[in-house]
Amino acid sequence: MEGESSQPVWTPPKYDISRPPEMKREGSLLASKFQNNFARWAKWCPDGSAALAQCEDASFQYLDLPSDVTGLSADVPAGRLRTLPQPAPILDFAWYPFATSRDPAAFCFVASVRETPVKLLDAADGRLRASYKIVDHRERHIAPHSLAFNQTATKLYCGFEDAIEVFDVHVPGEGTRLHTTPTKKSRDGLKGIVSALAFSPDTTSGVYAAGTLSPSAPSSSNIALFSEATGEVPAMFLGDERPGRYGVRASVNQLRFNPMRPYLLYASFRRHDTIYSWDVRGDVTKPIQTFVQTGSGHSGDGRTAKQRRQATNQRLRFDVDIAGNWLGVGDFDGEVSLFDLTSVSEEVVPGIGSEAASARTEPRLRFQAHNDAVGSVGFHPYKPLLLSVSGSRHYVEGGDSDSEESSEDESGSDDEVSTDVQINVRRPRERPSPSVRDASFKIWDFTGSRGGDTHAPPNVLT
Repeated sequence: MEGESSQPVWTPPKYDISRPPEMKREGSLLASKFQNNFARWAKWCPDGSAALAQCEDASFQYLDLPSDVTGLSADVPAGRLRTLPQPAPILDFAWYPFATSRDPAAFCFVASVRETPVKLLDAADGRLRASYKIVDHRERHIAPHSLAFNQTATKLYCGFEDAIEVFDVHVPGEGTRLHTTPTKKSRDGLKGIVSALAFSPDTTSGVYAAGTLSPSAPSSSNIALFSEATGEVPAMFLGDERPGRYGVRASVNQLRFNPMRPYLLYASFRRHDTIYSWDVRGDVTKPIQTFVQTGSGHSGDGRTAKQRRQATNQRLRFDVDIAGNWLGVGDFDGEVSLFDLTSVSEEVVPGIGSEAASARTEPRLRFQAHNDAVGSVGFHPYKPLLLSVSGSRHYVEGGDSDSEESSEDESGSDDEVSTDVQINVRRPRERPSPSVRDASFKIWDFTGSRGGDTHAPPNVLT
């Protein structure tokens, strides 16, 4: 109506999965002294203006993104390629929740590097802004295996063995230690290295989830919910759907809450093809939904994706889009699967003692993205785009021996008759370095507009 002020309304991106996505960008990492470098994990900056990759050669690299993706001109620092080398292997990193390349003060991230304090790094030039120390009883620096900011970005949570260290972001130095188990010998609490942390999007609750590398014991789970208000006392533990079990018997790789439905928690596990989902409002002893990758393709070494997953500890990271409607994950054969998160009714809350089995969900779309393991996928914060990176170590069969034995016949050089002596000679040789089949990153466009192209490419699996 005339006289009414029209305010811009933001709508979440819509993903068209009726057809395979269009590859908008393909690129590779910068040259490295490390012979077979690849990206283990890549994360979008919270405003989508940059993407940072954690690499195998103990460095961070900015991915080369087109300006129509970042929304930045070429003279903006976030649009330039650069490498941020680190002194030791990187365990985890996390963007500052309000980071944007348009605000230099907020453009930063935290990184956990082995045997060093947690670093707050300037994302523009890599300089150290602050450090947060975790020290053990021998006064050695401990690098946490997981990092997470709370929803107000005032606290930094760091997970390591049997404890979570909490830092005030604005006060570098030492933090407050929350013990997840009373003692090392105790059977109570959350035991093991805290490998995953995730905060609920509900800013009023202060709830966060923590998972450990230690598989669930018969009497307890390895995923627990905590509250910022109650400190180190777990609010509840999450189990699985099997009777008499208290958790999935595997190490936790990743935890993620649904951005729009903060009562839904997703978890992936080491050497597992299934992602589990729980509704924390009701019975958490059983997941309400399981997402199963149905890929059965063979890799270059003749093994199926399931066989490769069972033979390696590599983490494959999943992601949920900002609207909470889609979950994306890659597998060891380079395929990416998208799952519909709205397939379970929101009105059904699992009640206490419910015997209903969890819903098994298969991907709505599956397509070939890379020729190697997909280390991570990430939805763009505000556009229907998906970022994927690939790479994994491949060793030659039987080529990991440090030495080889051979026998030589040595005979005397004199004219006299001599007996042949067989001597075992040990010849040292270098351990072969692993190879990488595909160390690329790609951006996939799900807008669905292809200029009339309605035919799926031959490598798409639906």
